[in-house]
Amino acid sequence: MARINPPPLFKKNNLSKKEVFQLPKSSKKWWGVKKAVIPIAGLGTRFLPLSKVIPKEFFPLGIKPVIQYIIEEALETGVREIIFVISPEKKEIFKNYILKYFREEKELTDLLKKRNKIKAIEVLNSIPKIKYRYILQEKPLGDGDAILKAEKFVRNEPFLVLFGDDISFNDEGPKMAAQLLETFKKIKKPLLCLYKKSKKELLSYGVPKIKKIKNRLYKIEDIIEKPKVPPSNFALVGKYVLTPEIFPYIRKTKPQNGDIYLANAIKNIIRDKKDVFGLEVKGRWLECGDKEKWMKSFLFLANPVRNLHKKFKTY
Repeated sequence: MARINPPPLFKKNNLSKKEVFQLPKSSKKWWGVKKAVIPIAGLGTRFLPLSKVIPKEFFPLGIKPVIQYIIEEALETGVREIIFVISPEKKEIFKNYILKYFREEKELTDLLKKRNKIKAIEVLNSIPKIKYRYILQEKPLGDGDAILKAEKFVRNEPFLVLFGDDISFNDEGPKMAAQLLETFKKIKKPLLCLYKKSKKELLSYGVPKIKKIKNRLYKIEDIIEKPKVPPSNFALVGKYVLTPEIFPYIRKTKPQNGDIYLANAIKNIIRDKKDVFGLEVKGRWLECGDKEKWMKSFLFLANPVRNLHKKFKTY
């Protein structure tokens, strides 16, 4: 880990060197994308009754809440602003949980200093201070509609999308979002995150039909949801780099079972013979989409000897 000065999106502070939040070396690079959109408007129905007590974005994952991993992954890319898409029901929760969580608590810090709780101060100050906006998704009309709500903040710029169910773990290099942006800087086209899964597992995911370009880069020719016969060995991870042309396509996408799906808008781009690419990412995909996946990810991150998974693949 390298100690660096806080990037522009951090609030100014007077922390000591020990207390400053640290980002990996890859965060020194910037690939030209300023904004990240994080949709958190979901109701968390797969996590009932737990999600009645605390938003699923704040479920613990190892020693941090899920949302902190997502935000740290965004910050690693050098984005300057995070746009949250929330539901009206979560407006107060957003203020009371998320904004409070990422706000500097001076009174608590002062109290900890008086009690000489140095370790506690370091943990408290590992929470990044972010520059943010939020927009309401008035009705639960799907992930495509959630992305469309962010249009007025994104404007005419490419942007990163990170869904809260998908965590990137990589102790040997940059996380998935940074890998995507490094490639996007070269191709300047919509780029999806691809992760290799077994044929049996792919039956539960969106799976792209692909044509290899070079190395780990592929051209996306179609996307099939929960295919009986998967067209490739890759599942789509909830991490994208999109360009503003996605917005008119979302507006033209017909609802399916009451929802407007981002994947369907991307498929329409492909059908218009426009380029969409996919990148096979390195690292480990930790999923939090339901109780079982979240628990497996929790156990993986809580394991004090994580390297064992490379040999035994117990999770």
